[in-house]
Parts: sequence; C-alpha cells; structure tokens
Amino acid sequence: MLLHLQTWPEVETYLKRSTAIIVPIGSTEQHGPTGLIGTDAICGEAVGRKLGETTNTLVAPTIAVGMAQHHLAFPGSMTLRPSTLIAVVKDNVESLARHGFSHFYFVNGHGGNVAPFSAAFSEIYAEASLMRASNRPNVRCRLRNWYDSGRVKEISRELYAGAEGSHATPSEVSLTWAVYPEAVRRMKLEPEIAPRGSFTDAADYRRNFPDGRIGSNPNLASIEAGQRLWDAAVADLAKDLAEFVAEPA
Repeated sequence: MLLHLQTWPEVETYLKRSTAIIVPIGSTEQHGPTGLIGTDAICGEAVGRKLGETTNTLVAPTIAVGMAQHHLAFPGSMTLRPSTLIAVVKDNVESLARHGFSHFYFVNGHGGNVAPFSAAFSEIYAEASLMRASNRPNVRCRLRNWYDSGRVKEISRELYAGAEGSHATPSEVSLTWAVYPEAVRRMKLEPEIAPRGSFTDAADYRRNFPDGRIGSNPNLASIEAGQRLWDAAVADLAKDLAEFVAEPA
C-alpha cells in the first residue's frame, strides 16, 4: 500500500474507507565502520511498509534525511536544519490533509528527529487553532520510534544487554541486514564496545567517538535477530496504530 505506487483515483477510493496514512522517517548518516549510512531511513521504511501491509494502511514516501548535524564530520552524512525539517513535515502533512487525510502516523528510526517533529506538530496544531474559522481539515499526528516498542526493547536486552548502546546499535544493524542480507559486514572493532558520552556539534562528536559508534558493539548483529526485531516492532505498532486511528481528529 505505497502512496507513490497508487494512481490518484485509487487514493480517492482509499479515502472513502480510511483517512489514515503511515509516514516512515529516518536519517542519512554514518553508523560506524560497519553500519549503512541509510540505516535509520531503512529501518523506518521497513517497519512502516510492513506495518502498512499488516494493517491495510497507505504508506507515504519515506522522509530519508533528518536532523543529523552532529554526524557531518563523517563522509556521506547529510542533514536538514531543524527549521528545515519542521517545514518539510508541515508541508507533507498539509499537502495530504488537503485531500482528506486526517491521521498521520510517523514511524521513526532516528533519535535526532524527535525534537523537530514535536515542534512541527505544535506548529501544525497552532495553525489549525488560528485558522479554525476556515475550512481547514482537522488532523492528528503521532510519532513512534520503532526501537522503543516494548517487544523490541525486550529482544534487545535479551540479545545485547550492555552492548546495545545508543548509536550504530546491533539492533538497528540487525534490522538493516534482515532487509538487505547482502549488506552484512563485520570487522575488528577497538574497543569492542564503544565509549559513551555526550556531544555538541560535528567536530565534538568525531573527537569523542572517532569511529562513529556510541556504547555499541554492532558485531553482535545478525539477520535472524533483525527479523525478530522487525516482526516485534510491527506487532507493537499495529496495536498502537489501531488505537490512534480510532481517535477523532
């Protein structure tokens, strides 16, 4: 159920039975020496698309570049400014709301997107309040991080415990391998589990985490684990999506 593979009459027909749409979001940024640069977008898209298949819900094109300024010291990383990302989210929502979509369910793969998306939702709701006298449709937006679902966290603790970390994690690397088995790659990592800590800008990040990882050991990743995590995320989000869609706009 991919929006970009539908015709406009098919979308018009869909809107007669549902006004919900799933929007996968992620980032294009380094994920350590063995993780794919597209990891966050791949994960968000994979979970979002399977969620759409499971729930018979239309899925919008993935927003694949997010807020990732802190990764720019690593080649291949891309970012949008927070203000740009907020505008992108608003324009996507308002474009689809014009046609009658009312429930926007964002499946996120990147922690750096959370704050800009929260701000974007606030802007959307504020504009709706200020324009209530017009014919502007009501909308609801919800952001869910696939990696925060209950069953995903249980599996991650079971498999990786203290080696999960917070960036270039074995969980997200496993999911990318389940989607793209040909992408499997391992190498000796020093240290085996990356350091933890904080950062500010891109230079500070590269200085503190020279190979790009934070607290993780992605060598623990596997295709089998990725499939388990994928299925778990979809199962959890399917229940949450059903509850969200039942809420009035």
